[in-house]
Amino acid sequence: MTKLPAVRPREVVRFLERKGFILDHASGSHFVFYHPTSRSRAAVPRHNRDMPKGTLLSLLREAGFTRDDMIAFLV
Repeated sequence: MTKLPAVRPREVVRFLERKGFILDHASGSHFVFYHPTSRSRAAVPRHNRDMPKGTLLSLLREAGFTRDDMIAFLV
């Protein structure tokens, strides 16, 4: 299994948008995205630092994706 690289929230936003997610609203320090057909949601932090791996994996799981989906997008 390939190791997950350091990812910034901006890259996660781009990943979600390419997968069909739409920005629902910005709440405090997070962007909240939803998918119109699967009705899943994902909250992405609004900062410029690398996301902790646990936070990223939790966000991907919440949105219905795997670690491999994100790695394939980044490569």
